Amino acid sequence: MKTITPHSPVETLYREGRETFIELVPDGGARLDALFHTAPALGELAVGVVYGYLHSRSGLDPRLQEAAIFAAIVAAGMVGPPLSVHFKTSLAEGLAPGELTELLLVASAFTGFPRAVATADQLNQLFASAGLPSPPPPAPRAVVMAFCDSVRRGQPSYPVDAEVRKLLRNSRRLSLHATAADRVVIESYKGKETHPRGMLLVRVVGAMVVEVNVYGPTSA
Repeated sequence: MKTITPHSPVETLYREGRETFIELVPDGGARLDALFHTAPALGELAVGVVYGYLHSRSGLDPRLQEAAIFAAIVAAGMVGPPLSVHFKTSLAEGLAPGELTELLLVASAFTGFPRAVATADQLNQLFASAGLPSPPPPAPRAVVMAFCDSVRRGQPSYPVDAEVRKLLRNSRRLSLHATAADRVVIESYKGKETHPRGMLLVRVVGAMVVEVNVYGPTSA
């Protein structure tokens, strides 16, 4: 792709952004060259801003940033290249397929059903081309919430030891945070304290919990 004035800030951002995009998207370089073949300067600007500047900012973790971008794409009704590109980058940055459909559902209430339905139609094709099950398994956080409920009922969906049961059954409040497409952190609070008395890292595969690890004290 043709470049602009050497050593300009935009050129530096574009080079960094292009490298990031290639890491996230298979054949990313060829995709960028084809997409911006007619308007290379637009590619330099867009890739430099989104994947050079914005992607490198530390205020949001990559998962949250991709979630915001995906929701904005739904709201704008951009079911062409922006959706297909950020479908791939969202998965690469650790969003689960089920989280994408949850984002679509939430966005539909604010952007309107026509745009959400158009996005859903395109997602059918994107899921199929990626070889992903459709509909996808529940989002990891939903899987882990169901697991917590099963432990509290005394019928755990995954075998756990006494320490895990103590953290989940004797807590006043649980705070769940998905940190990847297959991992959820649980913070267990006994009362009104601001620090958790213990934490769990739960790994999921599809709709099943497959691993639970305990971190932090449980005696408080």
